[in-house]
Amino acid sequence: MTRYWASFILLVIIISIWSFRPISHLSDTTHAGPAFRGVCWVGGDSIARHNIQQIDEVGINWISQTPFGWMRGHDHPSVILNNERAWWGESDRGLIHTAELARESGIKTMLKPHIWLRGTDGKWRSDIEMKSEEEWQEWFASYTNFILHYAKLAEDNAMDMLCIGTELYQTTRQHPDRWRKLIREIKKVYSGKLTYAANWYKEYEEITFWDELDYIGIQGYFPLSRRTEPKKEELLKSWNRHKRSMQRISRRYGKPVLLTEIGYKNTSDSAISPWTWPQHLENEKIAVSDDTQRRCYEAMFESLWYEPWLQGIFIWKWFHSTYKHADLDAYLDERKERMRRRYGQPQTSRRHEVYFTPQVSTSLEVLKYYFCNF
Repeated sequence: MTRYWASFILLVIIISIWSFRPISHLSDTTHAGPAFRGVCWVGGDSIARHNIQQIDEVGINWISQTPFGWMRGHDHPSVILNNERAWWGESDRGLIHTAELARESGIKTMLKPHIWLRGTDGKWRSDIEMKSEEEWQEWFASYTNFILHYAKLAEDNAMDMLCIGTELYQTTRQHPDRWRKLIREIKKVYSGKLTYAANWYKEYEEITFWDELDYIGIQGYFPLSRRTEPKKEELLKSWNRHKRSMQRISRRYGKPVLLTEIGYKNTSDSAISPWTWPQHLENEKIAVSDDTQRRCYEAMFESLWYEPWLQGIFIWKWFHSTYKHADLDAYLDERKERMRRRYGQPQTSRRHEVYFTPQVSTSLEVLKYYFCNF
């Protein structure tokens, strides 16, 4: 009998050790990982079939495409839809053609319109707020026309998902009932899956209309450290807090989570404020660090990949060669030259060396490992 209990206790210990191994050691797991393995597609001046083949080889099975609506300022009650002046990859014809090429390779498309503020005055789209009830009515009427245009585009061209808005915090906080009404109007036009891309800070936890959508969409630029070049152990610990919060919202509404954007720059401070655009970095503080970028990606995948409430991720951002450039290196060389002309020679600026994509460092190996193997 004593031998029996000793064997039983030993078995419990072995099972416990197996169950709580760090994710980085689960190379033989049978867990499939999230179904959506996506990237945020750069809308270029053209596209070729080999561009789609390149992402297929990395295990990518979804892309998001981002057209824009324009506002003259954060408190201007009009959203301007102007496809005639849009960059080809962000125009209706470019969106449709890209989705068609992706579909031929079995890659699905999420259409994800954004608002761009022409006059910022230190504001951004989360700050959009009108001065009166009449202006709010005008803004929602204008935004409805804008998003219904893309809902119809998505429906007519069999796009697989529509993101109905991105980081419009004040509008969702102050007017959830208007968003519910808007969702009902969208469903009259579009029959595919719906999500909304909420900001990581406050918004996704405060939205009350998640029950109307298929997925809880989160822009996953969570701060993970207060220091440059953090160790991976610190990043993993930070993710634990954010995971608990996302899981709580998922359980409350009974909906899976999509990280509608997530990504890291190849800079030493990329874990401090992952959302900061390279153009907004202070030149004297730019420190390129491919190692930090890779650690951020490793920590993200190790922390999230096996969570059952996570349906997928979309990596910001994926550059591609075009008809104008023979390959990606030629495209990036041209980009570097453009950055040099804009910000100065290499000795005075390093912005041309900073990328908000895993493609130019060994971070791409991390992405491909998870996307292709699990």
